[in-house]
Parts: sequence; structure tokens; C-alpha cells
Amino acid sequence: MISQFKHIFFTASLRKFPHFPSIFPLPHLKAYSASQVLGGKMESEAPDRTLLLLAGKSNEENDVAKVLKDNNTLQLRKNGEEVEVILPSEVETTFEDDAFQIGEYFNSLSTKRFGRLLIYSPKLSSTHDVISQNNSDLPVGTVCVADVQLKGRGRSSNLWQSPKGCLLFSFSIQMEDGRVVPHLQYVVCLAMTEAIKAICLEKGMPHLDVRIKWPNDLYLGGLKVGGILSTSVYRSKKFYVSAGVGLNVGNEKPTTCLNATLKRVNPLSRELKREDIIAAFFNKFENLYDVFLKQGFQALEELYYQTWLHSGQRVIVQERSDDQDQFVENVVTIQGLTSSGYLLGITDDGQMCELHPDGNSFDFFKGLIKRKMS
Repeated sequence: MISQFKHIFFTASLRKFPHFPSIFPLPHLKAYSASQVLGGKMESEAPDRTLLLLAGKSNEENDVAKVLKDNNTLQLRKNGEEVEVILPSEVETTFEDDAFQIGEYFNSLSTKRFGRLLIYSPKLSSTHDVISQNNSDLPVGTVCVADVQLKGRGRSSNLWQSPKGCLLFSFSIQMEDGRVVPHLQYVVCLAMTEAIKAICLEKGMPHLDVRIKWPNDLYLGGLKVGGILSTSVYRSKKFYVSAGVGLNVGNEKPTTCLNATLKRVNPLSRELKREDIIAAFFNKFENLYDVFLKQGFQALEELYYQTWLHSGQRVIVQERSDDQDQFVENVVTIQGLTSSGYLLGITDDGQMCELHPDGNSFDFFKGLIKRKMS
């Protein structure tokens, strides 16, 4: 029997755990919100007119792009934006020099399904909205990329502005087994860490030890450099999943980015490009996703635990007593993930417990744990 701890604040310190590799001490880490990492909280309206460029890696995807344009399929219903859809042959505007380079991206992409149909916008309210509002009309693996995002989606319905230098993209997935959908965000996180590792190795760059902070953040050297958001709707016996990624590649302010870290390690190091990272991501994700569907997340757990920040963490969970006048504290050691995708822990007296993120604030870095008060 696994007890459940819900609606709690909890933080953690690190203690070695014999079944998992130890990692650098968590007290050295600092937590950052999405607004501190990917820009600022937005009050401004979305653009009146949004340009969406549709391009495919092959003639087959280009034919799909033409059909989507001819049928006026793509909409941004919630934002009320006027959408202009164009194909590469219809481009009349010269994009800025630092715009996303579609050709470079496709040249590095080696997938069979994911990332082959691209929706690009120089400035967009939210890549996640493009995918989620059109998911059932898009081929699996369609990706939307933006240079600047004005109302990016975050947890708890937060909206954020994301400046140039961020890698901002969302893509479509369709799944039939709802039991495995919660683990998908972990596969996305793992694919990104593996992609960054592979690019650095391939290009002879210093290793960037990007780690996963459960459930959906990416950290480098104690600072948050990215986040993942996955949402889904159930329709016609399928789960239409929209997975979004925001990653600090070249925007050093307000916190840090991958390229700033590379320069600190080796001032002569080349810089990572957004196009290379996203192509490497899909190349990794497609392989990991196939393993995930065929063998379950258990087949990826060992690699995931090598990458996340929480192996063997000791956390104190503080719950109000039945009479609501006092707090009861339970010391829990994180052991991994449960079959349903939540944190699995064990108390000092051997009781297994499941820790849920819904309604909680997870701060692993301060050492004080309180139940969230309504």
C-alpha cells in the first residue's frame, strides 16, 4: 500500500542512497521561476497579425503543408489573432539574420516522423497554442518554432515573454494508452539532455551537464535553463498531446544560458545553435519514444535516474494533524517514480509513499517544508 502526500510544500537536502549514483549537493542549487529564466510575465496583448511559415523536409511534407494552407486549417482561436499562412515559395519578407534557419535544421534532422513538418514564426503568442489548438488536424510530430514568444505557456496557467536566444518549440503527439501519458514529459526531458550531450560530443565542445529537476525543469550548474510543458485532450479514442520546450541557448540574461556556460569553460569554444539542438532533440526523442511505447518507461528509468537531480534525496513532508492545530512531519527518501509517474519515496519506518505535484510548490533547495495553505 502506497500512501499519498498531496498539497504540500517540500524541499530537500542530499544524502547518499546506495541504489542510485550520488550527484552534486543540492544546497548549492538555486531555484528560479519561469519568469526569471525565459523572460518576464506578460501583460501585453498578442500581435494583431501572426505569420506562420509552413515547410517540410521532403516533398511529402511540403504537400501536406500546401493542403493545410489551402484549407485554411491553422487557427489561433483563443487569442483571436489573424493568422497569415505562407509556404517557402511565397516568402517575400526578408527575415532577420538571427532568425531560425529552416534549411540548417532540416539538414541535421534524421527522423522518420517527428519534426519533419515545421511551422515557423518570427514572433508568436505561443507555440503551444498553435499545436494544441490544431493538434487533431496536424500530422504526428508537427513542430512549431518561434524566435520570440509573447505569451508562452507555463505551469499554473502562467504566461511568459521569451526573448531572442531561446529555443522555443512545441510539437504534436497522439497516444492511445492514457496510463503512459503522464510519463511522456519525462521522455521529453530525457531526450533534451541526451541531445545536448550528443551535440557537445559530436562538435568537440565542453560537456554540459544539464540535469532534470522533477517534474519538468532543466538545470545547469545550479541554474534553471529550460522547462517542459505537456498538455493533452482526449478525443475520438486518442490522447492528443502537445509537448512544449523552452531552452536558454544564447540569451544570457536574466540568469544564464548554454552558450554562456560554454564560454566560461572554454572561451574559444564554438556556440550551440538552436537549429542543431532541436534537430538533435527529435533524433533522440524518436528513438526514446519508440522504446517507451514498446517497453514502457521502465526501459528508460536507469538513464533517467542518471540524469535527474533527486536520487537519494531526503525530504521532510509536513502535514497538518487531524485536529488541524499541529503539524506532523514525515522524513522521506526519494527512490524514483511510481508506476503512475509521481515521486516514490520511503519513510524511515519503511512506509512507501507517493508525492504529487498538483497544488504543490516543489522547492528542493531551501531546507524548509510546509504544507501549502489555502
